[in-house]
Amino acid sequence: MIGGGRIVGLVLMIGSALLLAAFAAWALTAMSAEETTSAGMVLGMFLALIVLAPIFGVGAYVFRKGTVEKVQYAQVAQEKKILNMVLTQGQVTMGELVAGLGAPREDVEGMIRNLVGKQLFSGAINWDKGVLYSVESQQLTEGRKCPNCGGDLQFAGKGLIVCPYCGSEVFLTKRAAAATSTETSTETPAASAATPAVTPASPEGRPQESQTGENA
Repeated sequence: MIGGGRIVGLVLMIGSALLLAAFAAWALTAMSAEETTSAGMVLGMFLALIVLAPIFGVGAYVFRKGTVEKVQYAQVAQEKKILNMVLTQGQVTMGELVAGLGAPREDVEGMIRNLVGKQLFSGAINWDKGVLYSVESQQLTEGRKCPNCGGDLQFAGKGLIVCPYCGSEVFLTKRAAAATSTETSTETPAASAATPAVTPASPEGRPQESQTGENA
């Protein structure tokens, strides 16, 4: 159960507090009945604190951990909702996401950046227009076109680049980004091999003749 630690922690804290209160009430009753002295009551309270304080501390830790887990689970659920919306529609606006999630725009932008950082999907986003695109990594790497303006893109192994024409952020999954890096490294030797050799020129600026031609 997500966030179940909150209930366990709350039970431990309340239980330890009730036990301490009950012990204090008993000690006061015993002292009023002259069954114990004030020094004995103080010693008893001190021992009770030694026993019950760690239990209360554990309860507080478990309660806090359960609260954090519940918040994180709620955020993951919201991120899944964003992912489902953009994958289903292919293109969504920031207004649609804000309305669908019922969250402030700043929170929605943070969740989108978190999804991009986790590399859970590929596509592009134009923050100025407030439009989020979902595009398959294969389509992006093969076409190398910005989904927003259609401009040419150069990934060169980068998972996130900014379109030089419209400023949209275009992102790939980790595997697709690594594939573009491999393609770039293989294209470089091929380009150098295709460069024609240049015949060295003589000091006068004319191509040097081969030794065979001189002998002839």
